[in-house]
Amino acid sequence: MATGVQVVFDCADPRRLAIFWASALGYSRQPPPEGFDSWERWAEEQNIPEDEWGSMDAVVDPAGTGPRLFFHRVPEPKTTKNRVHLDVNVGGGMGTPLEERRVRVDAEADRLTGEGATVLRPLEERGEYFVVMADPEGNEFCLQ
Repeated sequence: MATGVQVVFDCADPRRLAIFWASALGYSRQPPPEGFDSWERWAEEQNIPEDEWGSMDAVVDPAGTGPRLFFHRVPEPKTTKNRVHLDVNVGGGMGTPLEERRVRVDAEADRLTGEGATVLRPLEERGEYFVVMADPEGNEFCLQ
């Protein structure tokens, strides 16, 4: 049996990144635990100070197959290149003609730019086309 994982992002604004990544991946923001109508009600019940309520957020795959992404506020800004990044597969895979993959990847890069991402550079290597991007807080990822 495989061990489940979640991907954790250190960030300044957990809610903003959760909304961005939910859109980028077709995920949903994680609903509050059963019996609670909001995360605020849950936090209140857990005696979490109100000034900490926005310090974390999470998104989940509605189909339940992808990893949970967890975002938590940290005081320091991002200062260097990521050592790990996500590849977001929007091109259709190697069975899709390269020109069609390029059109799909570029369209998604345009859409995500409208949601706060930045295009860093397009690349074509070994028969693959991808665009290196940064999310709204500068975390690198690739569209391929």
